[in-house]
Amino acid sequence: MRDSHFIRRSASRHSQRGMTLIEIMIVIVLIGGILAVVGGAIFNNKDKANFKLAKIQVEKVAANIEQYNSDVGEYPRTLEDLISDPQIDGWLGPYGSARDLKDPFNKALQYTVPGENGEFDLISYGKDGQPGGSSVAADIKYEQ
Repeated sequence: MRDSHFIRRSASRHSQRGMTLIEIMIVIVLIGGILAVVGGAIFNNKDKANFKLAKIQVEKVAANIEQYNSDVGEYPRTLEDLISDPQIDGWLGPYGSARDLKDPFNKALQYTVPGENGEFDLISYGKDGQPGGSSVAADIKYEQ
């Protein structure tokens, strides 16, 4: 009887052994691969969301510029005139905050007055911060 107890106990220990180093490495590689695929998709969606948000922000700042013009009778010389009193009669600002002057990619909005095709140009250069580009690096221009 003692021998049968010993055999059962020994078989029980054999079936409970842990994973080998190779099995652990395979699991780690699989988890890393899954995280790489999921992480890439998450960052790509974040860039797309920031691009859409930049479009909205350009429209909002353009509306603030138009409000400034309505109050003062001229367009601001710089975007900073929207948030800091330029000591001009009629200024009723601030017309936004300092963070409004940067796009969601943390790049400064580009403003020129007079503009090439209107009273002013307002542009976000997208993710790369450079003129031109495509997809999330494309320019976002205010259309008057």
